[in-house]
Order: sequence, then C-alpha cells, then structure tokens
Amino acid sequence: MSDKDATETTGADAAGIARAAEILRSGGLVAVPTETVYGLAARADSEEAVAKIYAAKGRPSINPLIVHIASLEQARSLAEFVGHAEEVAAAAWPGALTLVLPRKADAGLASAVSAGLPTIAIRMPAHPTMRALIEASGFPLAAPSANRSNAISPTSAEHVLATLEGRVDLVLDGGTAEKGLESTILAIRHDGSWEELRPGPVDVSLLHQHFFDRPLRPTKAKNGIEAPGQMQRHYSPGKPVRLNAREAASGEFLIGFGAIAGQCSLSESGDLGEAAARLYACLHQAAEAEQPNIAIAPIPDEGVGKAVNDRLRRAAA
Repeated sequence: MSDKDATETTGADAAGIARAAEILRSGGLVAVPTETVYGLAARADSEEAVAKIYAAKGRPSINPLIVHIASLEQARSLAEFVGHAEEVAAAAWPGALTLVLPRKADAGLASAVSAGLPTIAIRMPAHPTMRALIEASGFPLAAPSANRSNAISPTSAEHVLATLEGRVDLVLDGGTAEKGLESTILAIRHDGSWEELRPGPVDVSLLHQHFFDRPLRPTKAKNGIEAPGQMQRHYSPGKPVRLNAREAASGEFLIGFGAIAGQCSLSESGDLGEAAARLYACLHQAAEAEQPNIAIAPIPDEGVGKAVNDRLRRAAA
C-alpha cells in the first residue's frame, strides 16, 4: 500500500482476526499485539510479503526478522533443534523467548527473514491474538516490531499508527502489551553452546543454570548482526538522551524511577517488571513533549533491568 492509503483499525476479536488472516493470505501487512510489543506481521513464506515489511519500516536488509509459529511441530519444520533447544522450547514456550537455530534447507521461508544468514529466529508467542492469527492464517508469520526502523517500539495501537499510518493494511487493537519489552533472544549452536543475543523478559542465565548447573557467562559481542535488536543505535526517541540522571537539567524531560520522580515514572515503587512494561510508553511521551532533551533515572542492572538498560543505551547512542 502507499502512504496515501488509510490504515484500517479493528478490534482483536474473532471478526478482526478473520479479516487480518484474509489480508495476510493476500500478501498484506497487519500490526498485531503480542505479549512483548506490537508486531508487524506478514506471511513468512512469501518473498514479496516479507519485502513489504522492510519497505514499510525502512529496515536495513541486514537485520533479520523473527518468525512466529503456533506449535513446536511447526517450528521443527523450519529449524534444526540442536543441543538442548527442544527442552528449552518446552520450558519457555509459549512465551517471550526467541531461539536462533540452524535453518533447515527446506524450510520454505522467504530468504529475507534470515537476512542471508544460515540461521532462523523463531518464537512461539503467548498472546492469544497472535496465536489465533497464526492458526487462522495457516502459515508462520514474520513479525518485527510495528514501528519505523530505529524508532521507539510500540506497546499500543496508537504507537503503531504514529509511525506506520498508511504503511500497513490493518491494525488489530488488542490494548496495551503486557511485557512492554521485546523478547529475549538466545542462540543455540551446532555444538550445543548458548549465546544471549538480546536480553529481554526471560532470564537466560537462569535457564542455562537449569540445564548445566551454572549461570550463562556473557560472551564478547561479535561483529555483524545475527538477530533483531543488535544495531548500536535503536529505539530512538529522536532527541538527545542522558542516562543515569538524578534530576532534570534545563530543557530536559525527566523519566523517573523509584524515589526519583519525573514527568513520567517507569515505576514509582522501583519495580523492574513495571519499568520494563512502561519503558516505551514513557519514551513515546518524552518524544512528544516540548522539552528538546530527555533524561532518564538510573535503573538497577539486574534481572529484567539488564534488558531495560540495553534498550536505553541504544536509545542514547
């Protein structure tokens, strides 16, 4: 569709899901809620449909997409479940964990979803709307976050329309995303080793300890992009961002946390889960505020706070 076309919006009920599946089968784009953020979905088996995702977002072609599936059987047809991958999937799916695994040669997916890599990023979402849409469509869905590339991720239908109005055929409005932060991404290699490529709601270190009786050791970042969310500058509000601020300077919109109050607080009680869920909503509010700069209070670098700080560092880059 062109920028001049209006984007249709409907509720995430049975009729809306049926309409969305119809659009996807014809090669269109649908923004759909998940438990993490809203995703921009297209059928993953169509080169033309996947190309529309990259075009709508202005996304670099080197940045791969996550393929969303509805069952472990569907996942097995796309990827090689090496090492403990099947056990990890059984423990964490459906949920906010994406696995990067060797891609099967006969996966039948558009080559662009892997951005030329021999791997595929796959996730079984927990959100009932996304799961129902995959099942109604009858094929896996490629679905990065439903926003322009490098912009703040969307946790509501309004956030989607702010950057993709006229670039997407339909938005399924399912309210506010529960987690508010993109999925954890874990790569499992042919040799069985693990590497966390993006922190998120699922604690990979705890998972690793369950299988190997020891936490996962951080690895040095490799050159190149292997999964979504690894670009140095990402989640940008379009204004300069100052981190670890304890008060606002002149011309700054302060995003608070805990005892540090601000025009928007990630969590007045200092709850990291609430901070993750509110992160993008506060960044959207700050981006729209009259102040030309943004300051953000310190966030403890523990638990899901590590994922929050990862997003903030990239927003400030």
